[in-house]
Amino acid sequence: MKKIIRILAVLVCISILGGEMCFAAPPEIAAKGAVLMEVESGRILYEKNARKKMPMASTTKIMTAILAIENGSMDDIVTVSDKAYGVEGSSIYLDRGEKICLENLLYGLMLRSGNDAAVAIAEHIGGSLENFVDMMNKKAIELGAKDTHFVNPHGLHDDLHYTTAYDLALISTYAMKNPIFRTIVSTKYKKIPWENHEWDRVLQNKNKILWDYEGGNGIKTGYTKKSRRCLVSSALRSNMQLVCVVLDCQPWFEDSMAIMDYCFDTFKPYTVFSSEQLLKQIHVEDGFEKEVGAVIKDDIILPVKEGEEENIKIKFDLPDAIKAPVKAGDQIGNVAVSLADEVSIIRPLYADSDVMENTFISNIKRIFMKWITNGL
Repeated sequence: MKKIIRILAVLVCISILGGEMCFAAPPEIAAKGAVLMEVESGRILYEKNARKKMPMASTTKIMTAILAIENGSMDDIVTVSDKAYGVEGSSIYLDRGEKICLENLLYGLMLRSGNDAAVAIAEHIGGSLENFVDMMNKKAIELGAKDTHFVNPHGLHDDLHYTTAYDLALISTYAMKNPIFRTIVSTKYKKIPWENHEWDRVLQNKNKILWDYEGGNGIKTGYTKKSRRCLVSSALRSNMQLVCVVLDCQPWFEDSMAIMDYCFDTFKPYTVFSSEQLLKQIHVEDGFEKEVGAVIKDDIILPVKEGEEENIKIKFDLPDAIKAPVKAGDQIGNVAVSLADEVSIIRPLYADSDVMENTFISNIKRIFMKWITNGL
């Protein structure tokens, strides 16, 4: 119903303005805190009470998962400890002393929200729960999530365990850049072994976004009585990967879909620069070629409203000249792309080709090496 109302509002607006530019109004949502962030640029496309500190329940496990992926091997064999066995709340029913590989634990963590899996992972990666929680908090600071504090790897309630919608979006967009993480959180069903049982564990993802939303590809649900419903969802359309966070939100899937609909309708990806596109020519001193090209390795794409591309600012940080020899792929400077105070992207610039040194001594060396090589 909300989507139909928004479509009708846009049609009325177009009719009134004779087809002139008209943007749909942001949705009204029940969530106490919310953010939508585009992954590659980090631009916030929607927010509500984004910096309010709130409990986040099992969305905590996003940090648990990315730390495990970065600090462990998917083939690691984890032995389930007494602490991990029988943890309250959501569970994949790990047995005391059970041996299970880290990859399967991660599927149990993210698809079925296993609190026992969270503790087993934390002890394996950190050596102890306490050390792993320290790793979580250090990683949060590293990512800029300064209003986040973890006290456990699963999200069971503690007054000192909290985040903000903005911080959780930072953590989630970082995690979504990891291919292993993306594969796990986009999986609908997974069968994993169950040691000493005649059948396997069959895991079904609790995240309805994967089934009910076009382009849905993640990420994690969360619920406790104190936090109420929390959801980090994601979707990919038209080369735009969005991550949406809603905290304390009873209609968690509906609100998340409404926010993503609004952002996909209002913002479109704009390619500022393409990978390997020649951006500048730099003078080369003492080189066989007088110039070398400056390129980026990955596209720079910004989500923009219609007309906003005219406000994008570009600044190159390059020397007037560089000295030969130059190797293709050498970093020779940076480019900064910004849009008002909302987006600031800095990417390295690389030489697009080799440039050999052209001096008397370098030429003598080359002649000598050629003579030696031919002589052999």
